[in-house]
Amino acid sequence: MSLILTFLGATSTHRIKIAVTAAKLLSGQGKRVLLAGNMEPTMSMLLNFSVGCDPQEIAINLHVVYLQASVLLERSWNDIKQLESEYLKTPLLKEVYGQELAVLPGMDSALALNAIRQYDESGNYDVIIYCGYGDSRTIRMFGMPDFISWYWRRFHQLFVNSDIGKILTEAPIIQTLINNLFNFNWMDNNFVHPIDQTISFLEKGKEAVADPKRVVAFLVSTPEILELAACRYLWGSSQQINLTVGGLILVTSGNMDAKNMIPGEFSPLAVSVFPDRSTSDWQILMDSLPDFEAQALEAPKPIEINVCERKVSLFLPGFEKKQIKLTQHGPEVTVEAGDQRRNISLPSSLIGRSVTGAKFQHNYLIISF
Repeated sequence: MSLILTFLGATSTHRIKIAVTAAKLLSGQGKRVLLAGNMEPTMSMLLNFSVGCDPQEIAINLHVVYLQASVLLERSWNDIKQLESEYLKTPLLKEVYGQELAVLPGMDSALALNAIRQYDESGNYDVIIYCGYGDSRTIRMFGMPDFISWYWRRFHQLFVNSDIGKILTEAPIIQTLINNLFNFNWMDNNFVHPIDQTISFLEKGKEAVADPKRVVAFLVSTPEILELAACRYLWGSSQQINLTVGGLILVTSGNMDAKNMIPGEFSPLAVSVFPDRSTSDWQILMDSLPDFEAQALEAPKPIEINVCERKVSLFLPGFEKKQIKLTQHGPEVTVEAGDQRRNISLPSSLIGRSVTGAKFQHNYLIISF
């Protein structure tokens, strides 16, 4: 499986430049690298290469690709039509063509995540560097497996227990109608496979995002106070989807001791200084990058559960106490911080226990049961 590496920060040019430098560094170390970016010219200009919508090898161990949403949508639509033809006796979508579909807001992130999943499962790459929007959209993209999984758990059981659900599964006339429309027996397990496969994709995605050996993000900023504030907010938001942030890369054009300019609010993150220099100095740029894998393992964990003490600790840097809300409904606890909500699945020993207390100190929300 690949290490998936991404960068978060306000300035697109700096993030893309660091992503390209990282791709050159890691491929030079013998790792098979795929550099995947959004459809914008910066990456092609830095590489001096016309990047396409299929992976192309531009150097030893280094492939590049644009995740163009319209192309990904067309390819995914063909897969959907193929699946529909397997289960529906009279397909409805055969007269709708992928080339005519417009990309709706949010589709690009879902399509990019699915493409990353496919490249990861291909086994062709040791490292996939995703150069996306670098803001809350990227964070939500990596949080999709957890979000969708929660919606499925929550609403699937509600539907099964509802009157409509019982009618659809028990009424003979409904079963006869479904059997006439579909290429499978509703009462058999023929339809279970694609659902199980989707749930498996979601669970694997959640496990990957939570594993610093599989997915890690690095913050990118200049010493400018507003950019640093934006980075700290992204750091905290990343914890809400269980995404490890391995460090802060500070882009600076001066010779000052830039690390001393970083406020203590970024502790305990490791800080690396990346010189804002010409791309003719690739070796100097590569030498300034951190050891991504090592720093990811040393970074604070987004969540820690102490079953013996019946406590759950959430690392939430970048937020104040007044920005955090805690609610409990059913077997899960919901934490809202900023513009992100997280539903925490509790271990079996804590399920059914009510929250007895919560406190926020030293960037940690500590929940007691």
